[in-house]
Amino acid sequence: PDLAILAMSGILDARPKVGYFYTGKTAFSFISEKIKRIKVAERKSVPVIVDEQTSVYDAIVTMFLEDVSTIFVVENGYFAGVVSRKDFLKNAIGGLNLHKTPVAVIMTRMPNIVMSTLNESILEAATKIIDHEVDSLPIVEEVMKDNGDRAYKVVGRITKTTIVRVFAELGNNE
Repeated sequence: PDLAILAMSGILDARPKVGYFYTGKTAFSFISEKIKRIKVAERKSVPVIVDEQTSVYDAIVTMFLEDVSTIFVVENGYFAGVVSRKDFLKNAIGGLNLHKTPVAVIMTRMPNIVMSTLNESILEAATKIIDHEVDSLPIVEEVMKDNGDRAYKVVGRITKTTIVRVFAELGNNE
């Protein structure tokens, strides 16, 4: 029965008239495979979006009301930039008129933004978050504008909390 359990788990392989042999897989490789199979589309959350003409003050209020650390900015419905707590803090301390300045003035613009897509794995998204030291990633779908230019629509977000939740669920065998 012990060999049967190891064979069912994939650590051993059973061949008729040959016997059992080690597959080379460990428990860690099974967890790794499971993480790679989880897609961003399965774990995405609702993005917090403002228009680029929204005042910095209103964007700060939105950030606190929605309890997020990053807000995605759109121009005519298409993804244009990202603004974070650090951006707001730098500009508030710098004496910027928060009520009159549009968020477009302080946001990080394309192409300097790291994004994720619906078919990426959670592992790929986690690696991007770590490598680029950001709190969250916008999940985008590529679309073609009427003039033939390529643009992106924000369809979700993936955050550090989402990634940690996935790892906790895997650790608890959920």
